[in-house]
Amino acid sequence: MHGWIILDKPHGLGSTQAVAAVKRALRESGAGKCKVGHGGTLDPLATGVLPIAIGEATKLAGRMLDSDKIYDFTIAFGAQTDTLDLEGAVIATSDVRPTLAQVEAVLPRFTGPIEQAPPAYSAILIDGQRAYDLARAGQDVAMKLRAVSIHALTVAGHDADGQGLASVTLTAHVSKGTYIRSLARDMAIALGTVGHVTMLRRVKAGPFGLDMAISLDKLRDAANERAIGQCMLPLTTGLDDVPALPVDPDQALALRQGRILDGARVATGLHLAMDGTIPVALVNVDDGEIRVVRGFNLMSREDD
Repeated sequence: MHGWIILDKPHGLGSTQAVAAVKRALRESGAGKCKVGHGGTLDPLATGVLPIAIGEATKLAGRMLDSDKIYDFTIAFGAQTDTLDLEGAVIATSDVRPTLAQVEAVLPRFTGPIEQAPPAYSAILIDGQRAYDLARAGQDVAMKLRAVSIHALTVAGHDADGQGLASVTLTAHVSKGTYIRSLARDMAIALGTVGHVTMLRRVKAGPFGLDMAISLDKLRDAANERAIGQCMLPLTTGLDDVPALPVDPDQALALRQGRILDGARVATGLHLAMDGTIPVALVNVDDGEIRVVRGFNLMSREDD
């Protein structure tokens, strides 16, 4: 069992709990013990695409952490919470409500390279301790600014009342390390008010979109029917943006042993070495040399 299960994570479930649910489903399906990991944390209050790596695909989980993400999220104006979402206590209020035109006018300020301070209630380590542990203990947590990129930011919907917008829903295409809760906080402040996130849904993570995602109920049903393999995407799905590099069996063996191959006549950069249909290794080609970046312990049925 080597590949990806793309979970449509439900509201209220943590990423670690989601991994545990997939492990349980694998056991119940008769798959036995497998390595399982996730490709990017989602807050319990967030929903949507959570890539779950199985077996050798866990070696690619780091690439998912580094990939771009797309989110739909709603900002409710008029109150800011300590967690910057529905879970926290209100720490600031404002009667100011922006107009749709004002929201649209401020979007360019938050598109492209920006700096943002992560939420105090986040898993970032500060002197060896999680920021959220320090915040829950009542300590003032000073979060350093970090550089992120907002590739695209558009209005997807809004809810108006007599004073202006009560809330606005946006779609954001962002780089790794971007905190949507911080983006919502900063946008509200730029609009002369305060706000917090009331809905957060990840619609894409790297190459994986909602069209590939399955619910926990569907996963459980597949496990009960011993058909969980039908829910799994190939390991190579996580490498759709990496060109394939065909290698013969002797070259495949050398790469599995960590040896450097010479004489490559392909473009410089990252490639996926393939022995027929079997992924051998993620390799880097530079000046004609092929070096292993990440090897896969996969063999054909004939080799087993």
